Amino acid sequence: MDPVAAKPPAPQPAAAQPAAPAVDRNSPAYKAAVDFESVFLGQMVSQMYTGLDAQGPFGGGFAEQTYRSLLYQELGRQMAASGGVGIADAVYAEMLKLQGDVK
Repeated sequence: MDPVAAKPPAPQPAAAQPAAPAVDRNSPAYKAAVDFESVFLGQMVSQMYTGLDAQGPFGGGFAEQTYRSLLYQELGRQMAASGGVGIADAVYAEMLKLQGDVK
């Protein structure tokens, strides 16, 4: 008996998954997803700086403590606006699924 002939046939590729929905970057849902990503990234940046003391001639003080959270928030906003890490697209797709626009 030929060992090659005894092998089962190679599995065929599964049916193609439906294409991801087109992203409407002007929709309120997408803007909310980008806002969510910016908040997430701002929180992530703030955790990176936890435990670091401000040093140098302009470091420390009341004003630095006051405005540090605003810096983190703006860093997150800028990171999300320049493409982010892909959270906004995933959140947007889930929002569309929950709204019933995508099957």
